[in-house]
Amino acid sequence: MHFTRSGAGAPPILFVHGFACDHTDWAAQVAHFSLAHEVAACDLRGHGETPGRPEECTIAHFGGDVAALVANLDWRGAVLIGHSMGCRVVLEAARLDPERIGALVLLDGSLMGTGEPAQAEAALRQAIEFTGFAAFADALFSQMFLAPSDTSRAIVARAKRLPAATGAALFPNMAGWDAGRSAAALAAVRAPMLVLQSTKVDENRRRVSMKEGDTAPWLDHVRRHAPEARIEVIPDSGHFPQVENPADVNRRIGKLLSALTSA
Repeated sequence: MHFTRSGAGAPPILFVHGFACDHTDWAAQVAHFSLAHEVAACDLRGHGETPGRPEECTIAHFGGDVAALVANLDWRGAVLIGHSMGCRVVLEAARLDPERIGALVLLDGSLMGTGEPAQAEAALRQAIEFTGFAAFADALFSQMFLAPSDTSRAIVARAKRLPAATGAALFPNMAGWDAGRSAAALAAVRAPMLVLQSTKVDENRRRVSMKEGDTAPWLDHVRRHAPEARIEVIPDSGHFPQVENPADVNRRIGKLLSALTSA
């Protein structure tokens, strides 16, 4: 597993990227928090500089890899911060090794699958097969930003470079994990958990920016299974608030870290 490591200080922080992304999405957070904390950012299997066969690219494997990384670093009280798909990964890692986890931050997560897991996976698999993965990724990522920019175009292009076999296997697996394991993973969390949400998918299946007071199926799911989680809406942002509004994201994470160190 490829990862970067910098800084010193407790609690240590691990940043986990989303689907078809890599550790560089956290550049602004790594630079900011490494001034006072030990910080790592990893590439999950099949992403960035970490190799991985399509069949290995699952939330279960990713969660095991992240838990193993935290153990190998010999961290205690680790703060795991996941974006999008990474929310699932850090929940799975925390379920596997809760004693090492000091807090979780879930950034713009979603609930893609409900009901029977195999059916949830099959529906997404069919959608990807119908359009082809490159077209599917283009449509998925193009609506993740409030406005086109050089950064947004680079992130869309990177997503389309994910091997089709990996993307076509992993994205449906996310829906199956949501349907079959997300509720139990949320309910198992005993550490403080901060849920930061910037977007939701509307009734027309378009991703839209949220405003204060809004909710979404994912947030309702969190409230149902992890009622002690703190939920905050990040307004006026797309799906990558850590890239689009890094100062706001850093401020909100920083408040959590301050609470942990003063407790």
